[in-house]
Amino acid sequence: DSPGHESLMANAVAASSIIDGALFLIAANEEFPQEQTKEHLEILKLIGVKNIVVVQTKIDLVEKEKAKKQAEEIKEYFRQKFGYVPIIIPSSATYSLNIDKIIKAIELFIPTPERDPSKDFVAYVLRSFDVNKPGTPVKELKGGVIGVTISSGTIKKGDRVSIFPGYFGEKETLPLSSEVLYLMEEKEKLETANPGGLIAIATSLDPSLTRSDALAGNVVVKEDKKDLVKVYDKVIKIKYSLIEREDFENPLLKEREALLINVNTATTAGVIIELKKGIATVVLKRPIAVVGKEKLAISRRIGNRWRLSAIGEVVEKT
Repeated sequence: DSPGHESLMANAVAASSIIDGALFLIAANEEFPQEQTKEHLEILKLIGVKNIVVVQTKIDLVEKEKAKKQAEEIKEYFRQKFGYVPIIIPSSATYSLNIDKIIKAIELFIPTPERDPSKDFVAYVLRSFDVNKPGTPVKELKGGVIGVTISSGTIKKGDRVSIFPGYFGEKETLPLSSEVLYLMEEKEKLETANPGGLIAIATSLDPSLTRSDALAGNVVVKEDKKDLVKVYDKVIKIKYSLIEREDFENPLLKEREALLINVNTATTAGVIIELKKGIATVVLKRPIAVVGKEKLAISRRIGNRWRLSAIGEVVEKT
């Protein structure tokens, strides 16, 4: 249960809309199932990820019979918990054993979804930065850059986009608007970008707005599709379901309890001001933007750590 594990799990739940499948790694030299193994599988079940390839790692560290015995335990666990048996590939990173089989399994069991280019463009900002070096003359300054993952649709050079929530201060929240100056994937310039991977969008924004991941957690849509996004800058209502946790007690949420909320790439804190019929009304510390019925990951403070405790979705009316 390494530091940062819970935040990574929360991000996985919140970003479930862009997850096509999972490689599930299980070490052959450890007892199965570990507590984290149970938790990870439960999360995959909750967010509806069914395309799973199990990779049984480190088989070079155990006897053949032990590896086979564990493989049978994995099959039985999946059969009881999920009603099916996934493919299991024994592997050793040290000897590059069955790496080709893993790649083949990804193609067979986690197929690349058909992408409909006519769908509305929606992307989530993972990072943002200023590409200008200190001392660059004002006339030579370049606009800020945002690194996004595209959930649906396509984007091309010259398009105009809106970024939500955008800029927010104590009194107001204002979306940002920009032209797409160019697109990059690694070191390659693109004319058009589609879903999948990490795409850098060079904008005409003031670089001070994008410095040090300041826009991470924002949602990007085309400027004429602003109505796709709903911004919650003060209060949000969440219909939630608690997660069964074996490693700590996870009682019902309480009024005035502090929460950490993740949705896609955004993270915000909040305090519950009302609980009613499985719906929590939460006052937010910073605004978040939501497109459609996306999943929210809810963490609560247990001891001195935030622990993933519930999943939910935004409700407009109660």
